[in-house]
Amino acid sequence: MRRFLCLLLWLAGAVVAVQAAPARTVLVLGDSLSAAHNIATEQGWVHLLEVRLGKMAPPWSVVNASISGETSLSGRNRLPALLATYRPAVVVIELGANDGLRGLPLNQLRDNLVAMVSAAQATHARVLLLGIELPVNYGPQYRDGLRAVYADLAKQKHAALLPFLLDGVALDPALMQADGLHPTAAGEPKVLQNVWGALQPLLRL
Repeated sequence: MRRFLCLLLWLAGAVVAVQAAPARTVLVLGDSLSAAHNIATEQGWVHLLEVRLGKMAPPWSVVNASISGETSLSGRNRLPALLATYRPAVVVIELGANDGLRGLPLNQLRDNLVAMVSAAQATHARVLLLGIELPVNYGPQYRDGLRAVYADLAKQKHAALLPFLLDGVALDPALMQADGLHPTAAGEPKVLQNVWGALQPLLRL
């Protein structure tokens, strides 16, 4: 009888462990750069990623929780509910551009990113940070400080890092919209290529 009860307890624990395991889901928390700003949703890099991951065996799913205008603070406030709902195995954080464009204090950005990375890692999710560059008129001190926020945090929290999301895109007028901030549909595959190089190692569960 005792052996039977022990078996039941072991099975119950195994069920709980399975239920608590992260799903094969990538959660993308970002701003307009990940929300397909001014182009069709299916042309954005996140949708292109979803198509690619859907072809893997077994497939991965993608949840795009990106919102145009999102700041690191609003993303920080939304993330706990997203983690609880989707239980992602990988969390991609693409936030900071709007903080930077508004000239917000970098220590606030750092605090918000630390909180988001910590919250994701507490659920055993792997984290990829997507960094961004600001226009040169923001000055070298602020621009260098923004780069350091991502680099230092990735090192401190052992998170993956793509230093510049729009590398190879931002300076090509043919791949950028008239605002100079967002890629055209033609630029989105290159953005995905940038992300894929940093994301792929995190998909090996």
